[in-house]
Amino acid sequence: MDETIRVPKRILSTLLTSIAAGVVPRTGAPYIAIGRTEEIAALLSDLDNVSEGAATMRFIIGKYGSGKSFLLQLIRGTALERGFVCADADLSPERRICGTKGTGIATYRELMRNLSSKTSPDGGALTTIITRWLSGLQTTLAADGLNPGSEEFRRALTKEIFTVTRDMEGQVGGFDFASVLNRYYHAYTDEDEETKSACIRWLRGEYPTKTEARAALGVGSIIDDDTWYDYVKLWAVFFRKIGYRGFVVMIDECVNLYKITNRISRENNYEKILSMFNDTLQGKAEGLALLLGGTPQFLEDTRRGLFSYEALRSRLAEGQFNGVGAGNTTAYKNMLGPVIRLRRLSDDEMYALIARIARLHGQNYNWDISARVTTEDMTAFLKLCLARAGADAMITPREIIRDFCTVLNILSQNPNVTFREVLGDGSAVTLAHGNGSGSSSAEAEIENSAVLDAALDDAEATAETAPVEAGAVQTPASGELSNQPNPSNEYKADDFDFDLADLDV
Repeated sequence: MDETIRVPKRILSTLLTSIAAGVVPRTGAPYIAIGRTEEIAALLSDLDNVSEGAATMRFIIGKYGSGKSFLLQLIRGTALERGFVCADADLSPERRICGTKGTGIATYRELMRNLSSKTSPDGGALTTIITRWLSGLQTTLAADGLNPGSEEFRRALTKEIFTVTRDMEGQVGGFDFASVLNRYYHAYTDEDEETKSACIRWLRGEYPTKTEARAALGVGSIIDDDTWYDYVKLWAVFFRKIGYRGFVVMIDECVNLYKITNRISRENNYEKILSMFNDTLQGKAEGLALLLGGTPQFLEDTRRGLFSYEALRSRLAEGQFNGVGAGNTTAYKNMLGPVIRLRRLSDDEMYALIARIARLHGQNYNWDISARVTTEDMTAFLKLCLARAGADAMITPREIIRDFCTVLNILSQNPNVTFREVLGDGSAVTLAHGNGSGSSSAEAEIENSAVLDAALDDAEATAETAPVEAGAVQTPASGELSNQPNPSNEYKADDFDFDLADLDV
């Protein structure tokens, strides 16, 4: 277990703290990226298409803890490095794709708050992006020999601004969008901070009424619940025009749409998703990648999921030759369709993951990991986790990582305790398949489904049913990887000595 990975202390500390608590880290994800090579390759191929002006929409589907959010953050970091602008948001009861009383625009505001670029990876990049664009134009004109203080320079700069905004005026909402950008430019050259702030406020969708926006900027519209997606498409066009490769929008926790008890509200959200899906695949959007993360319930439930909306079901359902869901005996991988289902990591990949975490844990907390955590210890831990009933189908990376970090934390704080003593007789490792996090076995899942069906009948009438989080059975993984518990498998440390270069991310 030689240390071949050196991670900056700030990133490493945040990374380990996040994964130990079951939270997806916003930075440092590539350092623990194991497996998912085909999913990553498919999404990176999408980014290449977006950089050429195309648009794409993908649904990342997996159980709680299977790695949906991790994969989205991994792609986010890669996209930023490749010159894309990214924005991400988690849906909640207060944030929806389509809604009234501010629930739709709340999603847009969250996207703008988390807007990121390569130079501002932590969010809040809107002002930085626009300012860098204007500064870049000034630098280019100055390099051409124009005096920055002359009227000729100002006219040339105005021409460059209008060249970018003119083509946007013909799109939905484009005229007011271009007008606000032009107002920002004039305020920028005149050093009018009040007008600049008003422009940024409008672009972030923070004006509650058209009257207030008209008084401040002279525009007759605002970004609201009904129009925010049109402005996302405008941002994608704008970012490409000012030198970025495209706009990547990631919306996670879409299961919150499944939890909407009012049928009309739920179907309005699904209709909006259908509109977004058609826009991206019919070429009505430019330079835009939409990535939506959700559970199998959110996709497949015929009562309340996407499949309850026939237009979406007919577009997203598996084809008849795709795998076991269609009656075949073998599930085939299809990474070119709109839905990417996250398979369970194989046993070997699980081992590689905990070996990587052990190495990083020792590096961060300055203790000799190789002397106290051997290959045999990690193999015993993995066998113990995979030997539980239902682990072959139900276990997730989140549970493995959380429990393994707990063991490592105990070892680092108790020098006289051995790894096997912490494991004890096996009761020390308890996976969260029980109450509150899904079924502990296939039988429990079936029972929960029966309870769910009964509850849903009342929910449509009363709109008071509590959110249900029971998971659906995931499509079996390909036979190329061993996903079954294999207590007799002998692991070697050299077999799992991964390096970041191998991950190609």
